[in-house]
Amino acid sequence: MDFKAVTYEIQDKYLSPYACKDSDSKGRERPLSPCSMRTEFQRDRDRIIHSKAFRRLKHKTQVFLSPEGDHYRTRLTHTLEVSQIARTIARCLRLNEDLTEAIALGHDLGHTPYGHAGERALGKFTQFSHNEQSLRMVDRIENDGKGMNLTFEVRDGILNHTGGGVAVTLEGRTVALADRIAYINHDIDDAVRGGVIAECDIPKRFSDMFGGTHSKRISSMIADIITESYGKNTVAQSAEFEQGMNELRAFMFDNVYTSPLAKSEEKKAIKMIEYLYLYYCEHETEMPKQFIYESDPIARRVCDYISTMSDQYAVRKFEEITVPRNWSKL
Repeated sequence: MDFKAVTYEIQDKYLSPYACKDSDSKGRERPLSPCSMRTEFQRDRDRIIHSKAFRRLKHKTQVFLSPEGDHYRTRLTHTLEVSQIARTIARCLRLNEDLTEAIALGHDLGHTPYGHAGERALGKFTQFSHNEQSLRMVDRIENDGKGMNLTFEVRDGILNHTGGGVAVTLEGRTVALADRIAYINHDIDDAVRGGVIAECDIPKRFSDMFGGTHSKRISSMIADIITESYGKNTVAQSAEFEQGMNELRAFMFDNVYTSPLAKSEEKKAIKMIEYLYLYYCEHETEMPKQFIYESDPIARRVCDYISTMSDQYAVRKFEEITVPRNWSKL
């Protein structure tokens, strides 16, 4: 029995006419034998979840570098929160949840160790953006250079979740908005927990607009998108909420993202990533064999290698290179 045919029937019956159905996919670069149980977007989601790149997210910085405490977000918990928010919006708008989830789970796979600090470090030497690197991770780096061979729609959503691009599907645009909702709100939560700001520091106009708690802010932002977009060929915020969220994001940049307390160790992380980049450009044979190929310039290959590092792994490689080992008589 072709079980996925049932899924196609459900999609034809219940999904919005503006949703991207699995049967509408432009497919993969390399065709796969069909699966009798899962649609192609389900297979993409599963490939991402089972990848090494996804597992590494649990050891990559979100905002706070190497925080002491179990409750601060990592890049993995951020990804899961984005997925939850995006799926809620997708379900209410009758979009394709499997496609939405696959994009959300893969959107940050290319982040460097120490998050945006590492991204800025590599940006001093070459053009580097984590959304483009996330696409490269699923296309070229994962599976020992074979990539994941994902569908066009998932790849497009990963690339265009940030950076000024616009995804071709409403599911991809949903993830882009969910990403902003997730990081603004969980960064507030972590900043309050870390003593960077207090709840009372958040201007009252934001509480009046979005609500005064973490859950109320997220709920109101999601509800605004659903109300503004339902039955339309768009996924968007109201003008009021869009402006308000931009102003709240600016507040976070002024008071959290550039705070000396939150970023006290960031300069060290940047210098370490810079050192690793320059070192491996001079010692490419010390990289894993996967990255010793001649089809791309050395700068590209070093960025590929560094983007696969977790925070701890980057520190370990830095120490191996720079810290003398204890001498022992053999």
